[in-house]
Amino acid sequence: MKTNKSYTKRVRATKHGKLVARKPGQNHFNAKESGNTTRGKHRATSLMLTTRARRRFFPGA
Repeated sequence: MKTNKSYTKRVRATKHGKLVARKPGQNHFNAKESGNTTRGKHRATSLMLTTRARRRFFPGA
């Protein structure tokens, strides 16, 4: 089974193996959002994937 490349480009692994991704909704239509919302989107979030999802998106790992 091949790795899902479109998904792996959005996710990176940290030094200890945690998966980190950007928060969605940062590309456009941000002018009307409050400053707190915009600043809250700067930080990446950690992903909690089930083993089934991990097998599906990262079969080689």
